[in-house]
Amino acid sequence: MDELTKLSVNDVQITSTFWKRYRDLIAEESVPFQWDMINDKGKMDVTNAAAAGGAADHSGAIENLKIAAGRAEGHHFGYPFQDTDVYKWLQTVAYVLKYHFDPKMKEEADWTVDLIADAQDDDGYLSTYFQIDAPQRKFKRLQQSHELYSMGHYIEAGVAYYESTGNQKALDIAEKMAGCINNHFGPEDGKIHGYDGHPEIELALAKLYETTKNKTYLNLAKYFITERGQDLHFFDRQNKADGIDNDFFPELRTIGDRYYFADKPITEQKDAHGHAVRVLYFCTGLAHVARVEHDDKLLKAANTIWNDIVKKQMYITGNVGQTATGEAFTYDYDLPNDTDYGETCASVSMAFFTKQMLANEFNGQFGDIIEKEIFNGALSGIALDGKHYFYANPLEADPLASKLNPGKKHIALRRSSWFACACCPANITRLIASLDQYLYEIHDDVILSHQFIANDAKFNDGIEIKQTGNFPWDGNIDYAITNPNTSKFTFGIRIPAWSLDNYSIKVNGKEVEPDLKENVLYIPINDKTTAISLELNMNVHVVRANANVSADIMKVAVQRGPIVYCLEGVDNEEPLSRYVLGQKPSFDYNYQSKLLNGVGVVTTDDAYRIADDSDDSLYTFDRPKGVEKAHLEFIPYYAWANRDEKQMTVWLHQSEI
Repeated sequence: MDELTKLSVNDVQITSTFWKRYRDLIAEESVPFQWDMINDKGKMDVTNAAAAGGAADHSGAIENLKIAAGRAEGHHFGYPFQDTDVYKWLQTVAYVLKYHFDPKMKEEADWTVDLIADAQDDDGYLSTYFQIDAPQRKFKRLQQSHELYSMGHYIEAGVAYYESTGNQKALDIAEKMAGCINNHFGPEDGKIHGYDGHPEIELALAKLYETTKNKTYLNLAKYFITERGQDLHFFDRQNKADGIDNDFFPELRTIGDRYYFADKPITEQKDAHGHAVRVLYFCTGLAHVARVEHDDKLLKAANTIWNDIVKKQMYITGNVGQTATGEAFTYDYDLPNDTDYGETCASVSMAFFTKQMLANEFNGQFGDIIEKEIFNGALSGIALDGKHYFYANPLEADPLASKLNPGKKHIALRRSSWFACACCPANITRLIASLDQYLYEIHDDVILSHQFIANDAKFNDGIEIKQTGNFPWDGNIDYAITNPNTSKFTFGIRIPAWSLDNYSIKVNGKEVEPDLKENVLYIPINDKTTAISLELNMNVHVVRANANVSADIMKVAVQRGPIVYCLEGVDNEEPLSRYVLGQKPSFDYNYQSKLLNGVGVVTTDDAYRIADDSDDSLYTFDRPKGVEKAHLEFIPYYAWANRDEKQMTVWLHQSEI
């Protein structure tokens, strides 16, 4: 198509029963609930104060902005990045208003934008901790201050709110903020030659560029990306000048540049290491800038990190960041299940990163990972009521271990309403609220449908695509394409890795053998109406890990379609560690509408339970006393911990019996 008729998406409305429930939940429950929490009106229901995220008696996030704006008096409360809880709430609202308009919600959001504008300094600076309690330290301790991180989160929110509602003030705040940053950072003499300890500003500036087309923001984003890791003494010099012991987080001064993903320039990095969310926010901006700038070196770097994560450091659920120490990546194939951190924010940001990778290259593997995150790793982070959240998402949990083993105290068995560090709640809600942006990608005259989430989509030139189906419980997907002006374009459909061995497709009722490239089917569209039917393999799969993953040797997991399953002590006699799956198990599947808001349940009788030992010896030279047949019932991983606090496991033993 020529430039005048270049394809673009105008509107996407999600009709999926599964996701419409979640998106309505975000609009009707999560957003009002989070509004109360950041305004210190909600109940802090923290199930385990020692668990990841920590406990606090209130938020203070809105109050901090009021103090900075001169509307209240007092000192800053919470972390230096407390402002971001407000910004991510605002970004969630921006997305919600597009599909579930609520005048009260918009009034609250408009009021919040006005408050943020009042809190912002005349030069564009905004980070309430420094404005209220430490104005002399602005940009003086970037290793720990989170200033650019916080402002990046506002820029994202401001762009989203402007695009959703047309609120010019929201965008003006973002541009004023970016102008302040540009005045202080860059390669020019007199500016700071450095970057924030926590990436975020890179991806935010790239988004601001896409909206405004102001190249200054793109150049600044690229500067932060390419400058990172160039000067290994930058943080040390700043810390010394600011007062070596004048830390915000003492442990973060000596943890090393690897933790900050700043131990070498990005083009020299070979693996993901350090704080997982830092890495993934950075790589989201990296992939975005690489695409816009057509920078092959940066794109190669993005591919290197993405491949290391997906092929060597990702859990089967999509969770990433293996250790509670620093919420960090560790090393290739180190994937312990019972101490896994798997922060909700990391799964969400992995979806962000992968979306940018897919925008760079139409490859089914990218769609596979987005699917893995939204149906498993990220979705586990929010309870079925929309008002309780996980910070850490393990693949194996035991209430007794969390209570008595200090190495597992970060694992909660029930979601909390809020945290002292409340980064995760609004992160998962902004992902779900923006899910309509994750269904299609366009390159020239190709429209790629990479997620099987029922929707009605409108493109320019009168093109409409209606996808229907009951995914993820059913694998029959139908597309009705309306093309009134008979524009010639190609329609791509991702074939997921779990169905590559068995799928069928019909175009206008006839089976076809379309072109399959990088796990994407391509179908030319020339007629005014086209009907496409896709049937995916929804058999239950037994999944094994790479033999280098020592934690999963002789173990398997169960997956049906995109859903990873787990055993929970609510449904199966504990301890779950005694179960062994038969070598060639058969499974039954049935959908239970009254269980966990409606879930597909997988069961098998091809399992065994190791019997109790007859004596109290801790060790013995004898073989196990025997095994007994067992019935196992699996539920989707995302739905665990919504009932009693019981054991849970994704992986279970399998051997010849």
